[in-house]
Amino acid sequence: MSRPEKHSLTLEGHRTSVSLEPEFWKAFRMICAERGTGINAQASRIDIERPADTGLATAIRLFVLAYYQEKCAPPTA
Repeated sequence: MSRPEKHSLTLEGHRTSVSLEPEFWKAFRMICAERGTGINAQASRIDIERPADTGLATAIRLFVLAYYQEKCAPPTA
């Protein structure tokens, strides 16, 4: 895995920077594109829903992980 890259996001009108590995940025963008959601809008949702003791970068990584875990989960009967 590569070193984290810092990118600027706008959350509810406020600029912030988030550091993620390029692989997570790519996956996050792909998920947003598939859902027809911009990365700022999705990051805002994640920011609102994340626990207070969880950083935004961690929350985005967990969002990406959960997305792919759901995709890989066997179908339920």
